[in-house]
Amino acid sequence: MSRFLAPSQAWLFGRGVDLTVFAGSALVSVGLVLAAPALGAVGDTPLWAWALFVVCVDVAHVWSTLFRTYFDGEELQRRPGLYVTAPLAAYLLGVLAYLLSPGTFWRLFAYTALFHFVRQQYGWVALYGRKARVSSTEHLLDAAAIYAATLGPVLWWHAHLPRAFWWFVENDFLSGLPAWVGTGALVLHGLVLAAWAGFQVSRVVRGEGLQVGKVLLVLATWVTWFGGIVLAQDDFTFTVMNVVLHGVPYFALLFRYTRGRLAEGGYGWLAPVVRAGLPGFLGVLCVLAFGEELLWDKLVWHERSRLFGEGGPVLPADVLALVVPLLALPQATHYVLDAFIWKTSREPRLLARLGWTRGGSQGSLGGTAPISGVAISGSAE
Repeated sequence: MSRFLAPSQAWLFGRGVDLTVFAGSALVSVGLVLAAPALGAVGDTPLWAWALFVVCVDVAHVWSTLFRTYFDGEELQRRPGLYVTAPLAAYLLGVLAYLLSPGTFWRLFAYTALFHFVRQQYGWVALYGRKARVSSTEHLLDAAAIYAATLGPVLWWHAHLPRAFWWFVENDFLSGLPAWVGTGALVLHGLVLAAWAGFQVSRVVRGEGLQVGKVLLVLATWVTWFGGIVLAQDDFTFTVMNVVLHGVPYFALLFRYTRGRLAEGGYGWLAPVVRAGLPGFLGVLCVLAFGEELLWDKLVWHERSRLFGEGGPVLPADVLALVVPLLALPQATHYVLDAFIWKTSREPRLLARLGWTRGGSQGSLGGTAPISGVAISGSAE
C-alpha cells in the first residue's frame, strides 16, 4: 500500500472529509442520476430536488460566505472598503447589463458563474499541489487536467446548443459554435487527461506514491462535468452533477473556518449558532437561501406556488432592472469576494483558523497560498 500512497501527500482536510466532500459528492450525484427513474426525477428537476440541491446546496453555499465576511465584525473592520465596494460595484454592473437587455444580464451572469465554478476546481487541485510541494511540471499537469475536465465538456456544450438544460435561463450561453469544435475539445480533453493519468502512474512506478485526494478530486471533476454536460439528457442530471461537487466542499471549507474563528472568540451574538455545529451552520444558510428564493419567486419567476404560495406582483421592465440585479447580488458578491478573502499572504491567521499550519505536519500547506475558488487565480504569493 505504501507504494501507492505517500502519507505526506494524502489528504487536504483529512481522509474522511476529503472522501466525503470530493469523491462522495461525485458518487452521490451519479447514484441519484441512476436512481432518477425510481425517484420520478427524469426530465425537469422536480420540486423536492430543486429545494434540496439548488436551494440547500447551491444557493446556501453562496450565503455561507457571510461567516467569513459580513457576520464577522472584526473582519468588517479590517477591510471595510472591500465589503462596501464589492456589492456596490456588482449591483451597478448588474443594473447596467439589465438595462442593455435582460439577455445581456443573464449571459454575463452565466459566464461569470461558469468561470467561478471552473476556478474553484482549479483552486482545490492547486491546494493539493501546495500541500505536497509538487514540481512545476506536476503543477502544470494538474492545472491542465482540471481545465480539460471542465472546459472540454463546456466547449462541447456550446457546439451542441440548444440542450435540454441551461445554466440559468434559456439562451444564456452563446450558440453557433461549429460541431467540430466540440468534438475537437473532447478529443483534446481526453489526451490531456490521459497524459495526466500517465504521469500519476509514473509516480507509482518511481515509488513516489499517489496524492490520493488530488487524484479523486480530478476524477470526481471529470465524472460530474462530463456526465452532467455531455452525457446528460435532462435538467435533473445537469443540476445534480453541477451543484453538489461545487457546493459541498465549500461548506466543508467554511465550516472548518467557523470552528477556528469561534475558538478565537469570534461571531458575537451568532456564536451560539456556530457552537450548535453543522446543524446550526447549515440551518442558518438554508433559511437564508429559502428567503432569497421566496423573493425570486414572488417578484420575478412566479413558478413554484406549491412551495411559496400564489400571488406576487408582475413588475414592469424598468423596475425589474433594479430588482433582478439586487436579488442576484448575494451570488455576485460571493463571486467577487472569493477572489480576495482566501489569500493567506494577506491574513496569516487564516491557515490556523482552517486547522492548517505552515510547518511539516499532516495539515500543512507550506508557504502561502490562496485557499479556494476564484482566489486561486491570483498570482502565487
